[in-house]
Order: sequence, then C-alpha cells, then structure tokens
Amino acid sequence: MATSRSRGGGSSVAARAAGYLESARNLAGSAAALGGLALTFAGFAGAYWPVVVGGLYGAGALLAPPPRPPAPAFEEPSSRLDELRADLVTLRAYLDRVDLPAAATERLAALTGLLDGLLAPGWVSEALAEDPEGVHVVARAVRRDVPESVDAYLRTRWWTRLAPGARAPEEELERQVALLHGEAQELVDGLREAEELRQRSHTKYLEDRGGGVGGLRRTPPAEKERPPEP
Repeated sequence: MATSRSRGGGSSVAARAAGYLESARNLAGSAAALGGLALTFAGFAGAYWPVVVGGLYGAGALLAPPPRPPAPAFEEPSSRLDELRADLVTLRAYLDRVDLPAAATERLAALTGLLDGLLAPGWVSEALAEDPEGVHVVARAVRRDVPESVDAYLRTRWWTRLAPGARAPEEELERQVALLHGEAQELVDGLREAEELRQRSHTKYLEDRGGGVGGLRRTPPAEKERPPEP
C-alpha cells in the first residue's frame, strides 16, 4: 500500500512538474532569463549575473498570464427544442386516438398548428429558443396542459353519463383549449413584435447615419437659363 501511494504521489509530482515546464509562466520566465544571460555576456551584469538572471526569470513568470481553463461548451439553445418537437408528435398521435367533440377538435388543431409553427426548425424556433419564458409556455402546453385538459374531459364525460353535472364537460374543454390557444397566440404576437421592433430599429439606424429616404434624394441639376423669347 505504501509503495503504491508513493508511486502515485511521485507520478502526480512529475505531472505537475511537467505541466509547469509547459506553462506560460515558465516560458515567459525562461525568455526573460535568456535576456539576462545576453546582458551578462555583453558585460552589463558583472559579478551579479545570477541575481540578474534569477530576477528576470521571476519577473517574467509573474507577468505571464495565469492559466485559464477552457470554458464549458454547451449545446446551442435551438438544439434543446428537439425533445419538445418529439413530444409534440407524441401529443398529436394521442389526440388522433381520442374521441373529442368537433368544436374542441378544431380548436386543438389550431393550437397544435401554432405550436408546430413555433417549433419548426429554422429562424422562428431559433428566436423562440432565445426566449426562456416562451419555451416554458410551449413546453407546459405540450407536456402538461393539453394532455391534462383532454384526459380530464374524458374522465368527467364518463361520470356525467351516470350523474349529469352543472356544466357540460364539452364546454369546459372548449374553454380550456381557447385559453391555451390565446396564450400561444400571445407568444406568437410577442415574437412578431420583437421582429417588427428590430426592423424599425434598423430603419432608425439607417436614417441616423444619413441613409434614409431623405438622404437618397438628390437635388436635380439646375436648368440652364434660357434666353428670353422675342
């Protein structure tokens, strides 16, 4: 055990020594020390050349930038939507299997159409990926709200057949889907307004630098004076 520990400690010391030899501090200090040796050979250091060389090495090592660990490389935000796209496909397959009233089916089709447009690969989903709250809205609708609304309707409908309630489950489902569709529409409108603001900002930038419509107009050359008619 002691032998293996001593070997492990020796290997770690050797690894640290090798790492220091390759470090920026050692390289910068060595370059400065070589400059000190050059001064010594030129006759400027005299008998104090060891102090000069050592001092220059220490100064170079201190001035060298510290080691910087590489930053972690995370996946692109848009790539995080892949699982959500797959979940939307699963949700649509589930909706195709259940028996729903026609009005609710139409509203659900409109809702899933909006969600599909937001998640379609391209610049739209890239804009959505940059909006964490928007991604949360879509994920919540796909993974919780829509399945819960449909499943609650199916369960309530069965009980209503035995004992009718105060409100028809179809009406409740349509109300829930309408609210979810409105929430998704607000998200779409917000992303559209962000793009419109970006477009207007670019227009303002062009106008401020003199490239607007007014800057493109050119004054026509002055017409030559015509002699008076007799």
